[in-house]
Amino acid sequence: MAAGRQGRGEGKMRPSWEKLQNELLGWLFHYPYKGAIMTDFGTTYMSPATLSVIVPCFDEERTLQSCIERVLALKHDGDLSLEIIIVDDCSRDRSLAIARELEARHPEIRVLQHVRNQGKGAALRTGFREATGDFVAVQDADLEYNPLELRKLVELLRDGRADVVIGSRFKGSGPHRVLYFWHYVGNTFLTLLSNMFTDLNLTDMESCYKVFRREAIRDIQIEEDRFGFEPEIVAKVAHKKLRIYEMAISYEGRTYEEGKKISWRDGVRALYCIFRYNSGHLPLPIQFLAYLVIGFTAGLVNLAIFLCLLQVGVSLLVSTVSAFVIAAAVNYFLCIALLFRHKARWNTAAEIFAYILVVTAAGALDVGITSALVDMGTAPWLAKTLASMIGVVLNYLGRRYLVF
Repeated sequence: MAAGRQGRGEGKMRPSWEKLQNELLGWLFHYPYKGAIMTDFGTTYMSPATLSVIVPCFDEERTLQSCIERVLALKHDGDLSLEIIIVDDCSRDRSLAIARELEARHPEIRVLQHVRNQGKGAALRTGFREATGDFVAVQDADLEYNPLELRKLVELLRDGRADVVIGSRFKGSGPHRVLYFWHYVGNTFLTLLSNMFTDLNLTDMESCYKVFRREAIRDIQIEEDRFGFEPEIVAKVAHKKLRIYEMAISYEGRTYEEGKKISWRDGVRALYCIFRYNSGHLPLPIQFLAYLVIGFTAGLVNLAIFLCLLQVGVSLLVSTVSAFVIAAAVNYFLCIALLFRHKARWNTAAEIFAYILVVTAAGALDVGITSALVDMGTAPWLAKTLASMIGVVLNYLGRRYLVF
């Protein structure tokens, strides 16, 4: 069956009547993909296609040329054309000069340049925007991943089974260089957490090797500038309900002395990205648990400021109101940044006005409960804690159903 429109690239031409038949069947049975053609005799051919390979590059003069030469070897597949986009992220070594030399020798290569260093995610955002192929792949310039293995990942896209294919370093195929134990533990933990939020069963969320149908990511806006791209893109393709496959790949990891750039800060950012790009899609009970984290943080701010103001002699009423207002602002910005960022219902002015109403009502209740409990002889810290716990629930309901 035909799987989509005929694309660029070279390959064996099928008879025109067969092409028409395959395209008609593809339209009737909803196969809008660049994929396999099945003849009446059961023989499968791959329709011509173009693979855009995005290569983010920062200070990779030692490996860039070898990496690109391996990518170019993919064009020996007669029906797969290549578009290689090297995005130099303001390298300080000869990476850009090497990329320009490769561009001059190979018409498949285009070089784009950032005037300042922005990070891997920013380089991929630039490359995705310029890609014109039927499929888009990510290839690091450091040779930790073997470009020839992109062939098998692309096959699942070409035969119409997948929209996204991720290469897994942990599924046990091919050689794997033995390196950092704690990196492995961190990758496993981040993948597990990502799977919990996306309801996927990936084994390697942080893998560089991700190949997409271009239509699948055309409307996805990449927001992360560094390595947060990995959890962000996994979250966004998961929430689009795309067909995601995973395949085993080899891995030749390198040491920091050899140029590895990822750090523990990127691990912390990955945690943030998993929460940020998934929390708005969680079921209501899980979303409330996520809000409890935000509410707990704001509650600690509330309690700390309240006790500090009391300590310096500020009245109970002023201390309560001041602490609540500051904590409410912290709560609001955390909600926008993490939980309800995609759920705003009105324009900004109306949203803020509704939020002020919710906060005013909750604040009045907070002041009333705190004052009443203190008047009854309850310790101030306990009275404030109880009032804050009640306020967390009411604040969540108000934000969930009125503000956002």
